[in-house]
Amino acid sequence: MLNPVWLQTFKTLVETGHFTHTADKLFMTQPGVSQHVQKLESACGYPLLKRMKKTFELTPQGSQLYAYVCRLQQQEQAMLAQLGQDDPYAGQCELACSGALATLLYAPLLELQRQHPQLVISLEASPNQRILTEIKAGKLEMGIVTQQPDPLLFDSQIIGAETLSLVLPKQTTEAGETLSTALKRLGLIRHPDVDHYLGLYLKHSQQSELQKLSVQTLPTSGYVNQIHQILLPVAKGFGFTVLPQSAITSFTDKEALTVWPLEKPVQETLYLVWRKDREWPARYRTLVATLNALLNSD
Repeated sequence: MLNPVWLQTFKTLVETGHFTHTADKLFMTQPGVSQHVQKLESACGYPLLKRMKKTFELTPQGSQLYAYVCRLQQQEQAMLAQLGQDDPYAGQCELACSGALATLLYAPLLELQRQHPQLVISLEASPNQRILTEIKAGKLEMGIVTQQPDPLLFDSQIIGAETLSLVLPKQTTEAGETLSTALKRLGLIRHPDVDHYLGLYLKHSQQSELQKLSVQTLPTSGYVNQIHQILLPVAKGFGFTVLPQSAITSFTDKEALTVWPLEKPVQETLYLVWRKDREWPARYRTLVATLNALLNSD
């Protein structure tokens, strides 16, 4: 890479046309100007000036280099001008969250992008730990997780809550069956987050029959890792599962499902997370305002 100080000296020399005037303008000595030009010629591998007593002319290579330096400075000025712009409705926003939450958010975020075509939103479905790892590494700007992260590494704020639902086939129990017996008969449709969701649901259900159950004692009837397919085996009567209500709302065959009623819903807090001491560009403030409206609509 050519030394930018030498390039600036060379550009100034071409524009003043005089070594002494260049030295005065750059607060240098005349030998210092000559030395910068000589080092630049050595770095380029070509003579840049044709010296004639007290004047000089540019060689063809010198003319090319001068034009190059001018373009560099114009590009730099344009880049600095762009840095000063902080358009709330333009630029790329990156957000990661759970698959169920992504299902809820995707359509409204597309609508936000439709309203502001220069705003590009990238939405990725990821588990909590991966979201935090990528934010910490600087690969991701912002995420939504369900556990408050380490405040020494991340900044966060509560942005809403998700209701967790126990989902069963439409025909839930057989004659004389209790709920716990029906769950053991049906078996659990597993997915990547089911142990966490089910454990939380059983603990906070406030129903003694459910609180006595253990995740480990429930048989497995299947496993699916695609959020849009987790409820399909449940709808066909093959088992039960626990998911955020947002995943159930978006399922096409809801009439084939039963959501077990609770007096008080089991909810999981949602945390918006970003890198420690990271200042948001204006476009992220637009995104966060939209997320707040969506997740706190109640």
